[in-house]
Amino acid sequence: MKITDIGGTVALANGIEMPYLGIGTYHIDDDDKAARVVGDALEAGYRQIDTAALYDNEKGVGRAIRESGVPRQDIFITSKVWNTDQGFDSTLRAFDASMQRLQTEILDLYLIHWPGRGKYKDTWKALERLYQEKRVRAIGVSNFLKHHLEDLISGAELRPMVNQMEFHPYLVQPDLLDFCRQHNIQAQAWAPLMRGKVGEVPLMKALGEKYGKTPFQMALRWDLQKGVATIPKSVQRERMVSNAEIFDFKISVEDMAQIDGLDNSYRFGPNPDNFIF
Repeated sequence: MKITDIGGTVALANGIEMPYLGIGTYHIDDDDKAARVVGDALEAGYRQIDTAALYDNEKGVGRAIRESGVPRQDIFITSKVWNTDQGFDSTLRAFDASMQRLQTEILDLYLIHWPGRGKYKDTWKALERLYQEKRVRAIGVSNFLKHHLEDLISGAELRPMVNQMEFHPYLVQPDLLDFCRQHNIQAQAWAPLMRGKVGEVPLMKALGEKYGKTPFQMALRWDLQKGVATIPKSVQRERMVSNAEIFDFKISVEDMAQIDGLDNSYRFGPNPDNFIF
């Protein structure tokens, strides 16, 4: 990943360029609020917007994009099929519903939200169909562990192009990252700021002081230097701007290793092996 500026991208396995820094919209379940947040993000220079059927804000996200004045082709929209809609036919219907809410003709990235037991292979076949029909530019998964990916790939025509996963200094998952790299699956971090808790980590505060940055900026820069795309969530315009001020410094190899050393396998969200539906 070549790190340049807020407009920088990473090439997915099929050559599609995905912005490596985006905005998450989880827990913004009001369309008016979502429209304001996404509008602020686009004004601040962000070009990837991450949503999902579960978030109940696709209408607001779509409205903000249409009203932003930014050409649609310059914006990368991600959405996800929720657990209760998994399966072949039901996924196709769920995709149509998301597209209706977003009011867009093509989706940039569509993900399986969680690896539900016994369903994700059929769900993946639906995503392959949508990709082959050119209704979506890239397809991938979210919250898949290594064994889920191995199982999915074993019977798939296409490999996932993205694995969006919980990733932060307390949850590095090096084996999963290595697997994704080996199979040309782009890792993408959700909860990269540990739901705000990264600001309380002594090492992140100390390194922030060393580099003249906040612990949040340190965490996001660490993501990118690890080759992991990232989608921090904020509803405050000032924080969005601050989160993007990570392109004027580089973390040393030694300090990257220190941050890696914080890993204790702590999850702020569910464990994919236990989140069964």
